Amino acid sequence: MARRRQAVTIRHVAADAGVSLQTVSRVINKEPNVRPATSRRVQESIDRLGYVPSIAAQRMRGHRSYIILALNDRDRTISDWQDREGADWVDQMLLGGMLKCAEHGYRLIFELVDTHSDHVEREIDAALAALQPDGVILTPPHSDNPLIVKLLTHAKIPFARIGSLGSDGGFAMTMDDTGSARLATEHLIALGHRRIGFIAGSPEYGLSERRVQGWRDAMNDAGLPLSGLLEAGDFGFETGAVAARKLLRSDPRPSAIIASSDKMTLAAMETARALGLDIPGDLSLISFDNTPVARFVHPPLTAIDQPIAQTVAHAVELIIAAQSGEPLPAMPVVISGSLVERDSTGAPAPDRR
Repeated sequence: MARRRQAVTIRHVAADAGVSLQTVSRVINKEPNVRPATSRRVQESIDRLGYVPSIAAQRMRGHRSYIILALNDRDRTISDWQDREGADWVDQMLLGGMLKCAEHGYRLIFELVDTHSDHVEREIDAALAALQPDGVILTPPHSDNPLIVKLLTHAKIPFARIGSLGSDGGFAMTMDDTGSARLATEHLIALGHRRIGFIAGSPEYGLSERRVQGWRDAMNDAGLPLSGLLEAGDFGFETGAVAARKLLRSDPRPSAIIASSDKMTLAAMETARALGLDIPGDLSLISFDNTPVARFVHPPLTAIDQPIAQTVAHAVELIIAAQSGEPLPAMPVVISGSLVERDSTGAPAPDRR
């Protein structure tokens, strides 16, 4: 019968590196006051012996769990998964978060929470107790939910608030929604458009109003009209269709529309075609999100590409820096998106200029 391989312990690492148990513990937990040469020697022993620190043991000693918890909205996430329409927010979130966590020896745990639930505090309390994370990443609308923000602040857990400008706790992070909407609007103005409609997202999300503000600022700066050119949806297809129908049946109608999600832009495209309009000959369209579907419809959509993976990766870095006592940047942290030009935009027809 084969002998069972003896588990490698912290004592083996200490003996191999010729240091104390306390020094090995400091290196594992990335604590200060360890000489670089000593830290390298300990890490070499860890790698050579294949030692894996016990998270459970670290928790018992009051050390880090090396877990970061990411919370996403339950209803919207499940709806996107069930619709199977190419929404990739969660994919990009996991891509950025998991890769950055792996760089630092952390693990990203993903949880769905209903921000509208009367039991939202109980749900989060249960997750914190079970996982004991070193930090939490909140995505919209959780990032502006006062109950969640208050709970995490009281628990003294570092947390990043993506899509929020809130100053009442956590690390405020935005993908520059105002600047992105301005960028989209200015692109259409440069093409010669003067009546540019805007379909806003759900007012439950603070970023929705910031996108409207970016559109409004660019229009005002160019001396262009705003009246009758703003409608609101909830980021979904149905409300996008209703908003697009109102805009396109107005007189005079817009020669271009910016919509706050790919789904609402697809709804605007379908509505325009039902009215006999050509894209981009009669109507130019710009979308937010730049999910895979934006590339595969005809014509492919010009879109604001949101740096979701980059933003979540930076959120991980902020949480780890806070745990280590490192200096933090000024808030809010802004990570700007970019405009990806495709075939859904062009110069307006002569009678629409």
